[in-house]
Amino acid sequence: MEMETMKEQRDHDFLVNTHRMLVVLLVSILSATSSIYASPADENLIRESREAMESADPFMGDWQGIFTQKNKKTSPLVAQVIALGKGRYHATLLAEFDKRTTTVATLEGLTSGSTVRFMGWGDVSCYRGPDWDGVIQGGKFTGSVPGREGGAFELRKVVRISPTLGEKPPASAVVLFDGTNFDQWEALIRLGRGKLATVQPGPVKWKIVNDAMEATRGGGTISTKKKFGAFQLHLEFRTPFVPEAREQARGNSGVLFHGLEIQVLDTYGLEGRSKEGGAIYARLAPLVNMCAPPMQWQTYDVTIHAPKKDENARLTVLQNGVKIHDEIDVGRTISQPDSLKLQDHGNPLQYRNIWLVELP
Repeated sequence: MEMETMKEQRDHDFLVNTHRMLVVLLVSILSATSSIYASPADENLIRESREAMESADPFMGDWQGIFTQKNKKTSPLVAQVIALGKGRYHATLLAEFDKRTTTVATLEGLTSGSTVRFMGWGDVSCYRGPDWDGVIQGGKFTGSVPGREGGAFELRKVVRISPTLGEKPPASAVVLFDGTNFDQWEALIRLGRGKLATVQPGPVKWKIVNDAMEATRGGGTISTKKKFGAFQLHLEFRTPFVPEAREQARGNSGVLFHGLEIQVLDTYGLEGRSKEGGAIYARLAPLVNMCAPPMQWQTYDVTIHAPKKDENARLTVLQNGVKIHDEIDVGRTISQPDSLKLQDHGNPLQYRNIWLVELP
């Protein structure tokens, strides 16, 4: 009986591991033409994202697969590879995407011909060992970990796009930008300095590129002509590929309303702190860093509810379809209607498909 039980357990483990490998293989195959989030109708958006990233850097982006220990036990593993310029890369390895989890390992890489070779250090409290190495070559990210409980990993590139990318405005929406003109916008022109400075409206100096608006150096922050109270906002943005830039110089902008700023910044693959992408700037870090790689279109879906008699205003933000701020208390911020503003920090940020639905 004991031998039969052991055999059944081995058979079960074999089937589970086989299923896991098939799932990873299927995701890898599909990633060439689709996303693990996207529906078949999104094929053009997926192709657009993939081609934009590949043209910027073929190694940068999301990788997904499995880690196999020496005892043959397998577990999911993903990586986010950041391009740092001059042939340098940083890879953050995690158990899964879209959750704030403990980093499994961090690796530093250098190009060598058509490959990137990595070395790094893992969490010694993890069952995986402390020393890691890896290589991206031929469309695969593979590596090994020495030690008694070490093993090997194999990952393949995946393209993950927001499920709300390209979402059409409902009939009740106020369309703020449809890719054709700046009729709903004005520039904020600062006159004077210090306490005597004033801000006056003026013509928008940003430019339209294809169906997107692009910030131009010296163009200044732009603002909607109309003011709003409570609303649901949909907005799409794309950060530029500036691999040698660092911190706030890496594709900086912001979405401002009612005294709040949702930070726009290329902090793909980082920790998700209070001044990084998705943060309520300098006030509150996102629940998880949902920044996509630069050159990939991303989404913010924002809902701000007006304060009630015994309750302050509440703010919820989804980035790329994942909740990064959940009904946070933002005080009595909607005392008066306010315009929506898009910041200019001298970086060629792009925005498109901007609309909102006003709420009571």
